[in-house]
Amino acid sequence: MESLTSRSADQKPPAVSVVIPVLNEERHLRTAVQAILAQQYDGELEVVLALGPSTDRTDEIAAELVREDPRVHTVPNPAGRTPAALNAAIKASRHPVVVRVDGHGMLSPDYIATAVRLLDETGAQNVGGVMHAEGESDWERAVAAAMTSKIGVGNAAFHTGGTAGPAETVYLGVFRRTALEQQGGYNEEFIRAQDWELNFRIREAGGLVWFSPELRVSYRPRPSVRALARQYKDYGRWRHVVARYHEGSINLRYLAPPTALCAIAAGLVVGAALTPWALLVPGAYLAAILAGSVPAGRGLPLRSRKWIPVALATMHMCWGWGFLTSPRSLARRVIASRR
Repeated sequence: MESLTSRSADQKPPAVSVVIPVLNEERHLRTAVQAILAQQYDGELEVVLALGPSTDRTDEIAAELVREDPRVHTVPNPAGRTPAALNAAIKASRHPVVVRVDGHGMLSPDYIATAVRLLDETGAQNVGGVMHAEGESDWERAVAAAMTSKIGVGNAAFHTGGTAGPAETVYLGVFRRTALEQQGGYNEEFIRAQDWELNFRIREAGGLVWFSPELRVSYRPRPSVRALARQYKDYGRWRHVVARYHEGSINLRYLAPPTALCAIAAGLVVGAALTPWALLVPGAYLAAILAGSVPAGRGLPLRSRKWIPVALATMHMCWGWGFLTSPRSLARRVIASRR
């Protein structure tokens, strides 16, 4: 694997392109871009914003950022889909290292420098780290606690942290451009789960995807129960599409939410129609999330802690519902698009 950082003492590190899909991000976009421009990195840097059809002040803020710093550029993304935005931004960018960031993600100050070093040390095609959820309201802090707990997301290292090593997928990602070109970029049919699907193809081609807790991105959770429910329903729906598109890509962690949803629904129906003993199943689930909320909420104010069981149940049940109701037509459409 060609080294990215081998150079003489007077040469700079490899140039980096940061690509950001942007849609209705007026709340966080400026802060996210400023965190990129302030990176502790000596190499050349460009930021490409792929602008979807926002209905808030996002485009106005993006135009201000372009005027303020020549390193920031924009490209249109009329479809509004994340993978289309990423492909458009990648195509418009020009550097050998591509950093994928969201419009509501905040990079730690040494994120890019650390990622480039890890690409070189590991020989990986993609490296990523911890999705560090941080909320601003009581509800968002509860969601952040749920998203960083094992009872909320299982053993996903990019949510809960862990030991550096090979991974199925990572949060966002810092790629060698050659790996993206080899795979033809993101599959634009995947409205969700496009990161997981791309990393699966990279691994199938013999490439290495590497997780490191040294890499940290602050993430802002969805601001309402409805928004969180929609997000996790989409996660479940599109994860089932990945499972149908790539046989053998499913594991027990992804089957836990739909299994729990079926068991709870069966327990409620049987408990109401036949025997109250069946209500032990939903009762056990409720007891589990209440118990799991205690360590997850440690250090949070009571106003936030009381929302954690709601966040956990919303994540589990909506992910499970999305997985179970995912139509086969989505997978057929994805398969047809790649022929």
